[in-house]
Amino acid sequence: MARSVYLTSVGSGGGKSTIALGLAELLSRQVERIGVFRPLVDDAAPDPILALLTDRYRIDLPQPALAGVGYAEAAALAADGRREELISRIVERYRELERRCPAVVVVGSDFTAGGDGAGPGELAFNARLATEFGSVVVPVVDGHGQSAETVAATARGAYHDLVDLGATVLAVIANRVPGPMTLPELPVPAYAIPEVPTVSAPTVAEVAAALGATLLAGDDAALDRDVLDYVVGAAHVPILLDHLTEGALVITPGDRADLLVAASAAHVAGQVSLAGVVLTLGEPPDPRVMRLVEGLNTGFAVLSVASDSYHTVEASSRIEGRPSPANPRKVEAALGAFEQNVDTVDLARRLRVSRSERVTPLMFEYDLIDRARATGRRLVLPEGTEERILRAAEILLRRGVADLTLLGRPDDVARRVRELGVDVTGAEVVDPVTSGWRDAFAEEYATLRAHRGVTVELAHDIVAQPNYFGTMMVATGHADGMVSGATHTTAATIRPAFEIIRTVPGVSVASSVFFMLLADRVLVYGDCAVNPDPDAAQLADIAISSADTAARFGIEPRVAMLSYSTGDSGFGADVEKVAAATKLVRERRPDLLVEGPIQYDAAIDPQVAATKLPDSPVAGRATVFVFPDLNTGNNTYKAVQRSAGAVAVGPVMQGLRRPVNDLSRGATVADIVNTVAITAIQAAGSPEGRDS
Repeated sequence: MARSVYLTSVGSGGGKSTIALGLAELLSRQVERIGVFRPLVDDAAPDPILALLTDRYRIDLPQPALAGVGYAEAAALAADGRREELISRIVERYRELERRCPAVVVVGSDFTAGGDGAGPGELAFNARLATEFGSVVVPVVDGHGQSAETVAATARGAYHDLVDLGATVLAVIANRVPGPMTLPELPVPAYAIPEVPTVSAPTVAEVAAALGATLLAGDDAALDRDVLDYVVGAAHVPILLDHLTEGALVITPGDRADLLVAASAAHVAGQVSLAGVVLTLGEPPDPRVMRLVEGLNTGFAVLSVASDSYHTVEASSRIEGRPSPANPRKVEAALGAFEQNVDTVDLARRLRVSRSERVTPLMFEYDLIDRARATGRRLVLPEGTEERILRAAEILLRRGVADLTLLGRPDDVARRVRELGVDVTGAEVVDPVTSGWRDAFAEEYATLRAHRGVTVELAHDIVAQPNYFGTMMVATGHADGMVSGATHTTAATIRPAFEIIRTVPGVSVASSVFFMLLADRVLVYGDCAVNPDPDAAQLADIAISSADTAARFGIEPRVAMLSYSTGDSGFGADVEKVAAATKLVRERRPDLLVEGPIQYDAAIDPQVAATKLPDSPVAGRATVFVFPDLNTGNNTYKAVQRSAGAVAVGPVMQGLRRPVNDLSRGATVADIVNTVAITAIQAAGSPEGRDS
């Protein structure tokens, strides 16, 4: 069983960052700690691939612990004929890392133009190291600028060359190929990943840094736009308009106010979505013109450089982007390209890394994406013009997590997309006010709420509200689940669900849990958001729902029914309620491990448990914590979140017939992505899910 996978380029380039990300993502779902290793690194600068992977996968080791030797040292040893000593040094450093990590991604040396004379950068060197490490090998063929025939021949040759060198090849991957193509049939899987402009295109910020540009207008979001093309503005306005392209950076002299205004107007009008404008020759634009441009709210950057247009274009065209910790959009785009074109299930099986029995926070987070992608669900996001929702939607669509419906006026959504420079191609946009579903939804809602005096006329107005419309989509099967709350209150999000979707038969209350991602484990806290003071029967329902939610997400449920006393050491109405709820859980679900009443310290600390409840299968090992009331639960989860640095994912609603989840109004883009993934998984397992 190989504990590491070794990436090696075939020729220069190859886009190893994308492949390294994809393989690290696969391993991170299986083991609690991955390592990354580079046999050779640049002596003068931090290695960009190490920086990327250590940041994303929370590898808390310094670069020297993740690298073999520097290129200068390697070249000196090779020049002195001490190649075996070089190999030994690198292998020794690798073994030190391997002892600390259950699985390692090795990113091989970069080829250099000088061949053997420039250092040990040849295929044989990497094949030898892979053999010494006991790694399986993935050769990466660079398809950029190559014909399909050349890529196919190179992939075939790479496989046979590595086998002849004694390496064990896991798969062959060609990256940045010219459009969809099939690689030749080999004894191992062969995958082709098409060129994805978002991955390799530089951002406006990278162009600005390379050119030494001054920012005249625009914010961080404007600098994060991808530069997909360059357009030189030198002719009259009509000619410029004919030549504008999607994602273009317009380069024009600083005294051409007409072209600056025309480009801005074309962008705002939706004729084209531009990356930004670079004004050359060091000519500052007229302040009156800049006020006009800023008033148009283009959302893109305006830069100024001292060089002329020719030299600006020449310098810009040499800039190439790459995924980095500073640009998560590129990271997600790279992962999306990998996952869409590689059979990740088969590749993970072939890696054959022993899966950790413990679910770590990192494993939990990345497993969410993988499991959600497999469900193929459609989710509705009512806040279709909110910036965080649109940025999350871009990630979700790139990663194939779910099909999405955004609610809002199409013109408003399109305008926000242009302003933010995001790509939500593939998302359906529905306007609740003008939708053809509105009348049917009104009749359905009026029937459901007739006992409350709701007429069809009143219902017609109610269902035009985004959260009601989205909930009706879920109830009628137009969507499998809903996520809202980035700008709406919790009540506004979940009230329609209580009215329309209602609870699962046999469950008296809908409730919620938070997944608490601690440094070394994932715990489930319920109910911390919905029920103020549940009675014993409701508390039992919450416990059972929470246990089922934990199990659905790969956490073995060991349920602690929390109280201010443990066992029979205390008394009072609150303790009796928890004791009664515990008894109900045991009667209804004898398969569950449950303990209560129990104090938090006895539930989580084995040493305390050994004193207070030495024979309990739950005490000291609890994974699901059920709080007696909302006051206790809400304060506890926030205290743990802030004091222990835990990540709180939720609230995740449970007990509803179809999933509707609420976001915190302070939710980050990552929070939204996680919540959508959770909702997709819930939808696949809900009583009324499509595959139930």
